[in-house]
Amino acid sequence: MIKSIETSPLYPIVNPKSIAIFGASNNINVMGTNQLLSILSLEYEGIVYPVHPREERIQNLKAYVSVMDLPEIPDLALIILPTDIVPKVLEECGRKGIKHAIIVSGGFKEVGGRGIDLEDRLVKIAAKYGIRFLGPNCIGVANPHRKLNVTFLEDNSKPGFIGMASQSGSFITQMFDYLSKFGLGFSAGISVGNEANIDLVDCLEYLAHCPHTKVVALYIESIRRGSEFIKAARSIVPHKPIVAYYAGGSEAGKRASFSHTGSLAGSDHLYNGVFRQSGVIRANSIAELFDCCWVLGTCPKPGGNRIIVQTHSGGPGAAAADACSRLGLDLPRLSTEAREKLAEFVPPTASVNNPVDLTFSKNPLDYFSKIPQVLLEDPGADGLLIYYLMPTQTITRALESMGSSADQLPEQIDKLTEDVCNSVLNLRQSQSKPFIGYSFRTRADLFIQKLQDKGMPILPGPERAARAMQALVQYARLREKLSQN
Repeated sequence: MIKSIETSPLYPIVNPKSIAIFGASNNINVMGTNQLLSILSLEYEGIVYPVHPREERIQNLKAYVSVMDLPEIPDLALIILPTDIVPKVLEECGRKGIKHAIIVSGGFKEVGGRGIDLEDRLVKIAAKYGIRFLGPNCIGVANPHRKLNVTFLEDNSKPGFIGMASQSGSFITQMFDYLSKFGLGFSAGISVGNEANIDLVDCLEYLAHCPHTKVVALYIESIRRGSEFIKAARSIVPHKPIVAYYAGGSEAGKRASFSHTGSLAGSDHLYNGVFRQSGVIRANSIAELFDCCWVLGTCPKPGGNRIIVQTHSGGPGAAAADACSRLGLDLPRLSTEAREKLAEFVPPTASVNNPVDLTFSKNPLDYFSKIPQVLLEDPGADGLLIYYLMPTQTITRALESMGSSADQLPEQIDKLTEDVCNSVLNLRQSQSKPFIGYSFRTRADLFIQKLQDKGMPILPGPERAARAMQALVQYARLREKLSQN
């Protein structure tokens, strides 16, 4: 393991102060141009040097004919050029003194034949000049905390706590919008491509030391350095959870992985064993990967697997209970003390079994704050799943019925929603047990949006919330086990 984040070969790549970009032009249809525009749109605070043999200015930046003409040695070379000339350009970067690069260009090992020889040339050139590089055949990196995004899609997500290393560039650049729908974002996103020089193990070591990363996400098609991966992961898991989605376990997955990055995948059985030894939580889909990361990065660890479900609608409660049971989570009966405390809050039609089904609640502070507090304080409970429903339309109707005028409504809706959200957050801060929300509503509801923006995980549906809670239980056990070794 590296001793500090600054000693990682990825540090200058994810935190560059200056970038030389090869392949950008004034032609918007060129991929390199789109990557330059992504850098500029996020208002990157470093210096960008376009290198182009003919253009004098590119996207309103001074361009340079050769890397040798640059006024300084950039921290990073970003190369998006035709395959055949990439080795020559990397050699020129080496002569200039550049020590770090991202090679976006494809057509190397993943296509076989001559591509294998070209990738081998890159490795030899890098060794000759002491260059560390990502790729080839990758999409680059994103570091929202440094206003850095070198991928071809603009980053509209906020700086977050999920550190991701991916053998697919799409699961970095195409996740910006997906994460933003939940108020989430990357702490760092790293596309490794063919891993000719820097691989997943290097990424693990970097993310272990990254101060913004609370949880590590991995998209894996193959692991090249198995023993080093296990060693690195085992050292990280006691401090940060790691969640992985492995896509090479089936025959179709193996074929796709080989054609994608030239990697040789192994059986599900083999990788389950690797993850089990490593303390890595395995996700079964990309959505599940981010669900688990979301909850692991925002919730305290449970003391066990005893979960209470709270709802004011029978179907969502029963669905959550069923999902919990199928995942090995226990739904205990409420204690006598908890039942007695709930008496003042529940209507005669309510059920105080587990799920606790209120059927209806006139006071949102009761449902979203006081009742969950009683349930979380039950000594027989380790965590809580709660169904969230407070549509903006319902709030509007209630305020209108009380005589609020149209011009008063926006401020009053915002204040009421803010008050209820703050009651939820105050409860979270006072509790050592996790509670996770789920809803079929989206951020189109002000209530859901505010809660998510304040750090409350509200997942889209009971099944996904139950799986995320299971990940918390799983991590608590893994952490305890590895901490004892």
